[in-house]
Amino acid sequence: MVGASLAGLLTARALRGQGFQERIVVVGAERHRPYDRPPLSKDFLKGAIGEADLALEAEGEEPGIEWRLGVAATALDAPARKITLGDGTTLTADGIVIATGAAARRLPGTGGLAGVHTLRTLDDARALRADLERAGRIVVIGGGFIGAEVAATARELGRDVTLVESGPAPLAGVLGPAMAHALAGLHERRGVRLITGAHVTEVTGTGRADGVRLADGSHLPADVVVAGIGATPCTGWLAGSGVELGDGVLCDEGGGTSVPGIVAVGDCAAWYEPALGRHHRIEHWTGARQRAAVAAATLLSGGTARPEPARPPYFWSDQYDVKIQFIGHAGDADTVTVEEGDPATHSFLAVYRRGERPVAVLGVNQVRLFTRWRRHLETTPAHTG
Repeated sequence: MVGASLAGLLTARALRGQGFQERIVVVGAERHRPYDRPPLSKDFLKGAIGEADLALEAEGEEPGIEWRLGVAATALDAPARKITLGDGTTLTADGIVIATGAAARRLPGTGGLAGVHTLRTLDDARALRADLERAGRIVVIGGGFIGAEVAATARELGRDVTLVESGPAPLAGVLGPAMAHALAGLHERRGVRLITGAHVTEVTGTGRADGVRLADGSHLPADVVVAGIGATPCTGWLAGSGVELGDGVLCDEGGGTSVPGIVAVGDCAAWYEPALGRHHRIEHWTGARQRAAVAAATLLSGGTARPEPARPPYFWSDQYDVKIQFIGHAGDADTVTVEEGDPATHSFLAVYRRGERPVAVLGVNQVRLFTRWRRHLETTPAHTG
């Protein structure tokens, strides 16, 4: 198991649950045991919970796993199923699970500049939390999930926050422009300065960041800069391995890679989805949960297990006192309508349709109604892209 992540841990549990009793070794580049990442940008960042609350393993849990933490895998000989580690040692296995996740993209030219952060790992969150305690002005670059959540958390901490987004509105790439615009006011009403359609040319400062310069020449002063500009799958160590790569590790619909006896799961894995007609990476918590058992069955069966049709991707995001939930693919829709509530009050439910068929649903502080729609989308025949 290469990757001591949620996906790796859940796949190890699934292997045990499906009857595998032999040796399991988990290799992790981080020195930490698996932990929950969603709170890093919210409750952990604001100090409402501590590191112990992030643990994914129950007290006294012993799934019979050998841990090799703080050492990264550096190479894979796929035909031989041999993994080389950063300390020079090797591991040979009958089956391999690739669960190396993804790494946050960094702003070019900011190496060695203090006060510039990404947020992906526990160590990232520790460093950002410490800087936020001393900062007054925060500039967040990128209006995806991480950027929007960090902006909300920093504002709740009383900081002066500017959110810079290159697109038309935060989360437009996921929700589509209409619903993204409906949610943009959530930040502005809480006092966040929102700048859209803007591109960052540099982070200024000597030794430590003191601001951000935009393409139009304007300068945004900052004590802390947070880059939430996406993530790239951690697959560099697989170059030349014999495992087929694209935007991640290319897998069939059961998680099997191009090499028998090797599966991939989690943020690094691009599974083929027949409903979409393409490979697709799901970078959300629920994706790891849903796919772990499938990958384990594929590995133990030698690829003969037939997985159930994939469920539509689901995610949630807590920003301020608002719970945002979404299921499906907004890009498949040609219309979107608000069917309950009012976007102006940040409590509404919207349904995305392709023709007459629902293909995605957005719920904002509409947990009960959203749950009914989620069940509907998960139990109806898969849509086609």
